[in-house]
Amino acid sequence: MEQLGLEATHADVGLLALFWQAGFVVKIVMLGLIAASVWTWAIVIEKIIAYNKERRAYNQFEDAFWSGTSLEKLYSNLSDRKTSGMAAVFVSAMREWKKSFERGARAPMGLQMRVEKAMDVAIQREAEKLEARLGFLASVGSAAPFIGLFGTVVGIMTSFQAIAGSKSTNLAVVAPGIAEALLATAIGLVAAIPAVVAYNKFSADSGKLEGRMEGFADEFSSILSRQIDEKLQSRPAAE
Repeated sequence: MEQLGLEATHADVGLLALFWQAGFVVKIVMLGLIAASVWTWAIVIEKIIAYNKERRAYNQFEDAFWSGTSLEKLYSNLSDRKTSGMAAVFVSAMREWKKSFERGARAPMGLQMRVEKAMDVAIQREAEKLEARLGFLASVGSAAPFIGLFGTVVGIMTSFQAIAGSKSTNLAVVAPGIAEALLATAIGLVAAIPAVVAYNKFSADSGKLEGRMEGFADEFSSILSRQIDEKLQSRPAAE
């Protein structure tokens, strides 16, 4: 009989048993944290794939850009495609450059500012794509422990209510409430820790990619500045 009692007690403290025995509020807390954890890992996997793809695209574009191919030819190859990262910055700058010359631009400073503005807008747009859903990771990382703590408080309150109802401090009376409280805390940490680590990692990766875009924009701005000067100086002679 004693062995059967021990087995029953062991079964009652299993994870699934603790979940089903938990109160309604604690169950909602646990389910919310589990859902947040699942979504966190989905974002982690998506970001790993996306950032690796972006790095390859950046490297391929830099190889093509510095290979000696003319800007016109490179723009012609990329203008009809869906671009991202450096390629998107390049296309936006070339598009503004060509439009300005088609309209007969004669002010180098104004043209240079418009091209740089077009690149800044493109960089901001690409940065928003890189940082998409990182806010969710930050929110989970900061809020999940406190949400788990809320479940913990509710579970402990359940234990005290059980003590008051039974008028006994027997371990069998308080154990279920304490166990579900600790389970809520554990789930909160399981959700929060990967979210914090992933947010820090992806924020750093995003910053590096944005830095590469900004560095390319500065270099390309210098190249376009020379091109603009040459075109504007040669136009009167051509006319």
